[in-house]
Amino acid sequence: MSNSTNPRVVRKHTPQKVFRKTQFREAWDFLALDFENRCAYSMQHTQLAGGKKCMEVDHFNPHKKQNKIQEYENLFLATRHCNGAKRDRWPSNKHRKLGVRFLNCCEELDYGLHIFEDPDTHEVVGVTPAGKYHVRNCDLNADHLVKERADRAKIWGILESIPVRLNKGWSLPPQASALKDIVTRMIPKIAYLSGKDLEQYRAQQLSSAKLLTNGSALP
Repeated sequence: MSNSTNPRVVRKHTPQKVFRKTQFREAWDFLALDFENRCAYSMQHTQLAGGKKCMEVDHFNPHKKQNKIQEYENLFLATRHCNGAKRDRWPSNKHRKLGVRFLNCCEELDYGLHIFEDPDTHEVVGVTPAGKYHVRNCDLNADHLVKERADRAKIWGILESIPVRLNKGWSLPPQASALKDIVTRMIPKIAYLSGKDLEQYRAQQLSSAKLLTNGSALP
């Protein structure tokens, strides 16, 4: 588990322009730079999400949507999928006191601290109240995201098994270079769940499966 408190995303392209309530979509180009064309929640790249038409400007705190002046810090780049799943959800004050909240990747580290990847299924797993809430309400284990993470792991496995040529510096064979170009646009590597956290997660999954099986067997 990472001990870093550094945010995953650092905003470096904050616009001078003030965005009013009806103009927040004009922040898209600035957000694309700050988030490097990736969804703030799933980290899926714009190209693999279906292009710019499938990316949206999300209000991190939906309660601020109606503000006359839109704070750039509250605007996030998100895939249509994640934005649609998150919608206007926001935990109550009672739940936030218990640590239940959305993770702000511009203020904290989310993946590798609150969220890890199952090394076998490639589902992401929240290990804190915030991580669990975030994964569930952004629908980060949708089939297409799990598949992309699994494909990414396979490609990296291939690349890491290929000998690197060291003549005049290091380089990859042409086919491997093409694979690397593809994988660098996929969801980045996420730290794997391991040790007791993985054992506990496996036990929970097994228990849930048994409950479902027993439930389906009832008359």
